[in-house]
Amino acid sequence: MTKLDQIRAAESRLLLSTYDRSPVLFTGGEGVYITDENGTKYLDLLSGIGVNALGCNHPVIVNAIAEQSKKLIHTSNLFYHEGQAELALRLAERTGMDRAFFANSGTEAWEGALKLARAHAGVLRSEGKQIGTKFLALDQSFHGRTYGAMSTTYKAKYREPFGPVVPGVEFVKFSDVADLRAKFSNEVCAILLEAIQGEGGIRPLTQEFFREARALASSTGALLIVDEIQAGMGRTGKWCAYQHYGIQPDITTLAKPLAGGIPMGAVLCTEEVARSFHPGMHGTTFGGGPLACAVAIAVIEAIEKDGLLAKATAVGDYFQERLRGLKEKHDAIVDVRGKGLMVAAELDSAELGKTAVAQMLKRHILINCTSDTVLRFLPPYILEKTHVDTAIAALDEIFTEYATGQGAAASAGGHQRG
Repeated sequence: MTKLDQIRAAESRLLLSTYDRSPVLFTGGEGVYITDENGTKYLDLLSGIGVNALGCNHPVIVNAIAEQSKKLIHTSNLFYHEGQAELALRLAERTGMDRAFFANSGTEAWEGALKLARAHAGVLRSEGKQIGTKFLALDQSFHGRTYGAMSTTYKAKYREPFGPVVPGVEFVKFSDVADLRAKFSNEVCAILLEAIQGEGGIRPLTQEFFREARALASSTGALLIVDEIQAGMGRTGKWCAYQHYGIQPDITTLAKPLAGGIPMGAVLCTEEVARSFHPGMHGTTFGGGPLACAVAIAVIEAIEKDGLLAKATAVGDYFQERLRGLKEKHDAIVDVRGKGLMVAAELDSAELGKTAVAQMLKRHILINCTSDTVLRFLPPYILEKTHVDTAIAALDEIFTEYATGQGAAASAGGHQRG
C-alpha cells in the first residue's frame, strides 16, 4: 500500500466527508510548481484556490515565518503586538479604506462585514433615519460556508441542506440594473457584490450596474459591500478589483492570498462605518496574530518590489489572448473572460469541463472547473508566458481528442441505427 493509499484510507475513517479530493499526495513545491510524493512536478494554475500568490516556498514568506516564529506567534487580541497597525495602514493606503478588522478566513471576514452593516443601520435608526436590515445579494454569488455567508450565497445547493438560513436576503439578477432598482428600498441596509464573481464563473460586473449600486446605496445611507476575497490583493492587476471601476465601497473583505498561505482574512471599512462597532460587539481569538500579520506585510512588500501587479496584468492579458486563439479553433469554448490572473474559459458542456480538469491533471497541470462549465485559472502572480504556452498546448490537445472522440461516438451510433 502506498503512502497515498494509507492516507486516503485513514481520511475515509476519520474525516468528515466534505471534499472529493483528486488522488494526488503533494509533499513540496517551488515557484509555480508543486511536487507529489514521487517527485513529479505539477504546473499549478490554481494556487490553492487563489491563495499561493507568490507560488510555493517563496523566500520572502519562508523568511517572514521563520523570523516571526522566533519572536511571537500568538498573544490574543487582549494585548498589543507590532503587526496589526502596520498591516492595517498598508492595506488602507492601497484600498482607499480607513480601518481594518483581522479575521482567520474569507467567510469569517464576510460575517464581520454583514454584522458591521447591520450595526451601522442600527446607528442610523437611532439617529432617526429610516433604514431596514435587508441585504441585496447577486445571483451566482458565493461568499462562504458559514451561516451569514451561506445565506447570501446564491446557489440553493449551498443553502437548502441547512435551512432555515439567515432571513432578510434577496437576490438580484446579475448586472441587471432594472432588477436592482426594483428590489432596492429603504428596507435595504447593504448591497453585496463581487466586482468579479469567482465561484460564479469569473464574471465581471458591468460598469453601469456597479455605478447604480453605489448611487442607490448612497441615496439612503445603505452600504455597498464588495467581496474581494478571491479577486483582491493584486490578482486582477490592482489591489482590489473594484479599483478597475473607479468606485469605492463602504466595506470590503480580503482573504485568500493576504498572508501567503497562513490563514487570514480582513474587513476594511470607512471611518464613518467603523463608528458602528465598539468593544465587545465583535471579536476573534486568532485573527490578526503576530505571525499572520508579519507574513501579510512581507507579501505586500514582495508584490510591490517585484512589480507583480503589472506582471499579473501582462501575463493575464497574454493568457486570455491565447485562450481566445483556442476558442477560434474549438467550438466547445463559448467564452473567455477575466481580469489579470483571474481567467476563465467557459465550455459548452459540463462533461467536457470534468474531462478537461482530469486530463490536465494527467498532464501534471492543476486547474479546476466552477459552475459546472467554467475552467478557472488562478495561477501564482509569478507565472511566465512560457507556462501559459504549456497550458494552452495541453488544452488544445485535450479539446482535439475530446472532439475526435465525440465524432467517433456519433459515427458509431449512426452506423448502429442504420
